[in-house]
Amino acid sequence: MQPELFDAIVIGSGQGGNPLARALAAHGWKTVVVERRYPGGTCVNDGCTPSKTIDASARVAYLARNGERMGVHTGEVIVDLAEVYTRKQKLLLASRNNIQKGLSTSENSTLIMGHASFAPQQPGGGIHAIDVAPNDDGPARLLHAPRVFLNTGERPHVPQVDGLDGVPYLDSTSIMELQTVPESLLVVGAGYIALEFAQMFQRFGAQVTVLERGERLLAREDDDMAAMLRSILEEDGLRIVTCSAVNSVHGAAGDITAEVVTDDGPQTLHATHILVAIGRTPNTDALYAERVGLQLSKSGHVQVNDKLETAVSGIWALGDVKGGPAFTHVSYDDFRVLRANLIEDGDASIKDRITNYVVFTDPELAHVGLNETEAAKAGRTVRVAEMPMKYMARANEMNEPRGKIKALVDPETKQILGVTVLGVDGGEFAALVQLAMMGKLPYTQLRDGMFAHPTKAEALNTLFTKSFRDGKD
Repeated sequence: MQPELFDAIVIGSGQGGNPLARALAAHGWKTVVVERRYPGGTCVNDGCTPSKTIDASARVAYLARNGERMGVHTGEVIVDLAEVYTRKQKLLLASRNNIQKGLSTSENSTLIMGHASFAPQQPGGGIHAIDVAPNDDGPARLLHAPRVFLNTGERPHVPQVDGLDGVPYLDSTSIMELQTVPESLLVVGAGYIALEFAQMFQRFGAQVTVLERGERLLAREDDDMAAMLRSILEEDGLRIVTCSAVNSVHGAAGDITAEVVTDDGPQTLHATHILVAIGRTPNTDALYAERVGLQLSKSGHVQVNDKLETAVSGIWALGDVKGGPAFTHVSYDDFRVLRANLIEDGDASIKDRITNYVVFTDPELAHVGLNETEAAKAGRTVRVAEMPMKYMARANEMNEPRGKIKALVDPETKQILGVTVLGVDGGEFAALVQLAMMGKLPYTQLRDGMFAHPTKAEALNTLFTKSFRDGKD
């Protein structure tokens, strides 16, 4: 087979691989992208774009049902999930098609839809060889390049549960293909993805039960924030069972039974649908990484250094496949690191990035930087300021007083070390604090800043004024 020669091969077109390929091509490198499923990766096709579009409809249903609390009476609320699906598809396909067009038509850029893996025979001399099996059943292709970038992402993890392979279970991708609301939904797992979907479908009208193996929700969060979110979700109608394990499942579409062991003894649970959302698995098993000596972690992620370089010269990994926080904004920042180092003569690193994310429950749970649990484990002395959302004027006016804000500051430098927000538009509020952290502003600047009234931002005044646990400003 005659090899096709390129300057760079990008395997996967997610939120890191897509902009990277376009930047490399614009730099003048002959670049090829090999995409197995859909251009745009998880975020556009199976993650952020579709799920947040569906979630917006779920929030409208929730507000409509609860409008009478604010003097607005709507009558019966009917959810047409087929229409929700159509709206989701319209946004998804627009993004996907734009990405496909950009990768296919830009100068120096080629897009191949197919499955890529490292070839059995590597040519040496600083060149890597990639086998491609095209999706259209066309002839196999052999690609050669001195640079290979892995952006293959992750997929939903399927646990070993007796009988699971015999029932039509849902995962975080297939649940977004539903066009009728389940009568009842059993959710296995209580992580970020699981809770988002559990709340969505409860708001659409399903009876939802969440099963969590651990003692509480969201093991990475502070105990108080996790407990408060659980209380809010249960207040809204979710049933949450912790310290539970699914032993077996059986049944057929519309009639699924799960045998569950809990601290209170065995339970038999029935549901029309079951969602399995207990984590994700890296897409590295079909790369044949051993052919080039790539090092994988125990979880199967590609191991990289702070500059996203693998142990093999000329091969980098970015996005979810490298492990660590699996968020779109992290993948995009990986792209920026590689762009800076490879085509801008920079010296960028992922080492000191500020951790930030939002769990898109309603209210949102947002986090930036250090939390209280992490500070305690590190033996770090911090001051903690916390404020219930009911102290925020804007939240009360919107009838959204649930949750709280918690911030950590360094007692010596007065620098803000982290913030967690459980509240309406928590992600946007946390971003305000992140900007202050990026600018290295002391918390006193936010305490004494003049913010417009009534906005959510003005709660920064209250948070940092006599809201510290030691009672001092």
